[in-house]
Amino acid sequence: MTQNVEVTTETLIKLFGSLDENARLIEKGLGVSLRPRDGVLKITGDEQSVERATYLVNNLIALMGKGYDITREKVLSSIDLVLMDKPDDIISLSTDAVAVTARGKYIKCKTIGQRAYVSAIKKNTLVFGVGPAGTGKTYLAVAMAVASYKSGESEKIILTRPAIEAGEKLGFLPGDLQEKVDPYLRPLYDALQENFGVDNYVTLIERGIIEVAPLAYMRGRTLSKAFIILDEAQNATDEQMKMFLTRLGEGSKMVVNGDLTQADLPHGASGLKHAVEILKDIEGVDICYFTDKDIVRHELVQRIVLAYAAQEKNDNGKRD
Repeated sequence: MTQNVEVTTETLIKLFGSLDENARLIEKGLGVSLRPRDGVLKITGDEQSVERATYLVNNLIALMGKGYDITREKVLSSIDLVLMDKPDDIISLSTDAVAVTARGKYIKCKTIGQRAYVSAIKKNTLVFGVGPAGTGKTYLAVAMAVASYKSGESEKIILTRPAIEAGEKLGFLPGDLQEKVDPYLRPLYDALQENFGVDNYVTLIERGIIEVAPLAYMRGRTLSKAFIILDEAQNATDEQMKMFLTRLGEGSKMVVNGDLTQADLPHGASGLKHAVEILKDIEGVDICYFTDKDIVRHELVQRIVLAYAAQEKNDNGKRD
């Protein structure tokens, strides 16, 4: 089967990308042949593949018409969307902004999983984001926290994470407590500074509006009118997780993020794993699971995550 799409030479050059890299990605990803001739792009293959490729090409052309560049990453994510029969999301994911950084950059969801996560945060008091590294859990949660503060919904932003990971104990690290925990909290600092700008970030820290602290500092407090993020929650024990969740005060919202495959606690001891099991049916709580399809770092990260997941599945099968 062959389908024709009318396209100008200029549009075709932008669509195909440098050295026709984008065209090759579409051909390989959808099992079609792309052949331009006399102002027409001929898409050839089986009926379903041609239909999907036609949807993809038309949506990418529409994006170019809105001023967007068609990058390798955009083509790969768009192929995933059409394979999931969600071609219309190619445009909506590119154009719907979650927030704007201090430098005017629009923060947008790049995958279906990210959009579901942002929607869950808007609608619920407590949201768990569970999935592999590189899926944007922390970055999007911070963006939502900043948006909440700027809109007046929250009066304070609190970010925390367990201060022990990768086998390191704080007592063996140099410096005072702040110097000990700073490396663990660096991803949160970076996300906040990008959203607020460095000067505003420093001012808000000094005024106590932004608080970044180890999880142990949450004990005994009631956190009201705050947007609270617990990152790397897979390294929180059951006791720590219960302590943290019960800090929730009036008018607050909590987001708990973690990757159960990267827990540094003894096997099965993660408070995150237990929490998502017992709280999944509680009103006001939502649990969002990310997959390798939601990874937005270098595409090699996706393949690395899949390789480790396959190895872990194989190891578990041997133990059984």
